[in-house]
Amino acid sequence: MVLAALWLSVALLVAGVMSGRAAASTATVPSLTLTGVVDPFMASYVQRGIDEATANHDPAVLMLIDTPGGLDSSMREITKAILASTTPVICYTSPQGARAASAGMFVMESCPVAAMAPGTNIGAAHPVGVQGAIEMEKVTNDAAAYMRSLAEKWGRNADLAEKAVRDATSWSAEGALGGHLVDVMEPNATALLNAAGACSGASVQTTTGLLATRGSLPGLCGATIAPFGMSVTESLFHAFADPNVAFLLVNIGFLALIVWIFHPGLHVSLAIGIVALILGFAILETLPVRLVGFALLLVAAVLFVLDVKARAHGVLTAGGIAVLILGGLLLFNPSVPTAHVSLWLIILVGVSMGLITAFALRALLSAKDEPAHSGMELLIGAPGTVSSTLSPRGTVRARAETWTAESVGGPIPAGTPVRIVGVKGVRLIVEPAEPPGTEAPVGAHSEGSDR
Repeated sequence: MVLAALWLSVALLVAGVMSGRAAASTATVPSLTLTGVVDPFMASYVQRGIDEATANHDPAVLMLIDTPGGLDSSMREITKAILASTTPVICYTSPQGARAASAGMFVMESCPVAAMAPGTNIGAAHPVGVQGAIEMEKVTNDAAAYMRSLAEKWGRNADLAEKAVRDATSWSAEGALGGHLVDVMEPNATALLNAAGACSGASVQTTTGLLATRGSLPGLCGATIAPFGMSVTESLFHAFADPNVAFLLVNIGFLALIVWIFHPGLHVSLAIGIVALILGFAILETLPVRLVGFALLLVAAVLFVLDVKARAHGVLTAGGIAVLILGGLLLFNPSVPTAHVSLWLIILVGVSMGLITAFALRALLSAKDEPAHSGMELLIGAPGTVSSTLSPRGTVRARAETWTAESVGGPIPAGTPVRIVGVKGVRLIVEPAEPPGTEAPVGAHSEGSDR
């Protein structure tokens, strides 16, 4: 009986260990990807991912970061979601070559666990205004105070973090780890989770972040990393938040409006121009735009219009191309290296705008000045005969067709020859034709001339 009880105890112990391992292996850590510009769609995505992880009782949320920065309002929505989350958020600047710049550094400092891969960088968190200059002092002070509070929350180097705001300082992964701006540096996500979970006896030696107080996060050993993607709507609108897309949309909008100026009846061009400009402006709002660059794009569009109007034989068009290229180069603040328009795209758009102006718009204007070859306007000046009395309205027979007509004078009886002097919609405006014999006969001589 003793031996049987002993075997039963061993069997139960083995079953417990196996079930524990099975439970550990079924744990899932959702992986969010914060890439590109930090905008409202990215903020919505991060909030949704954290909420779902909390609802599923996941052991942690892994957020992979590679961003040049973005909107202050969207950044604060993300940091609030991270700080309010009951599920630990592990922020990881990855892969190698990635960066957590500007708003990205605020997000990193708000995370309970801040990690970086080798070959990454963090910093340059000064607020950038519409004109590309550092904002006024109170805005900078507000951003610096917020950065300091985030760093102090997790015991990180608040003084060094504040320098990223006031002096736009940046650090490599090694420098950030040595300066206690982040908690750990690991080569990949799996190694990071193993280190954070103290799997196989491994532990993270750090004095900052959540790991400094807890030592490790439970449930990470053997956990599966499950990518959590953006919704179709979030992905679509976030993809548009690109300097190249904004530059292209703004110029398409200007071009469409130029076409509408020369052909006001082409309402499709007006609609395209308005929609393209609205989308372009919406994207520019999320980027460090300089007003001088945008002003130059507007000047280029004006030069294209003036060249066609003044028939300057391409002189103003050449100037417009040069101004457009310069505007594209100066459109974004150079202190944010990732926010710039491709040089090849700038040249392509400039040359295309010049060619369209030189040929297509000029042909459109020439066609507009030519006399009509079809339509009711061709009836003006043509003769006709009154079919039913015009008093003042009735019908007229002209060009082998019967038309509704209106007399410009008094009543005109049926059978009277008339001349068409105008068109209103589908109604002809007529007047009595000159009676026979009132015009001087061709070749008539004046009185007293030689016979």
